[in-house]
Amino acid sequence: MMRVDLDAIQDWIRPESRVLDLGCGDGLLLEQLARNKQVSGYGLEIDPEEIERCIARGVNVVEQNLDAGLGNFADNSFDTVVMTQALQTLRQPHLVVQEMLRVGRECIITFPNFGQWRARWHLAISGRMPVSDLLPFEWYDTPNIHFCTFRDFDLLCRERRWTILHRQVVSETRIGVALKDFSPNLFGETAIYHLTR
Repeated sequence: MMRVDLDAIQDWIRPESRVLDLGCGDGLLLEQLARNKQVSGYGLEIDPEEIERCIARGVNVVEQNLDAGLGNFADNSFDTVVMTQALQTLRQPHLVVQEMLRVGRECIITFPNFGQWRARWHLAISGRMPVSDLLPFEWYDTPNIHFCTFRDFDLLCRERRWTILHRQVVSETRIGVALKDFSPNLFGETAIYHLTR
């Protein structure tokens, strides 16, 4: 079963386009896009086990650390650059998004909302950093180094003058699904942004 954010962003990617997937994991998204929309492209991944899974799926993958930048790609070399659930793990996420918009005509980013009510509740009641299915790490071993909310990312887009083409909030809980559109920053679990310069 595909993650809800990966399922949602497929509608924003045009058939037969060129896609670069940053932090592509096991390559599932690129495999689905190639099958369903005849998309071509590459994934960038740092984890050797995930790279092996990409190869087994027939996905073109390059071993690369996103914190090193995207200097090996020319301007506008892809139609869409995608990065799912990795923004919060980067040392300088704003610079990576800037590079995504240089390399691609558009970019799609998904990230967990650290302002979601369950995270707030857990911190308020237990006094400890939350651990969940989406963020299954303790504070001392987490790859997540930049915690942001929808409001934080909206502000970054305004400051950098990035144009938001689409924005969607997804949630997998009943209460989140019912209330995510009413108060995205409080009830949305995952943010999905479609940006252009």
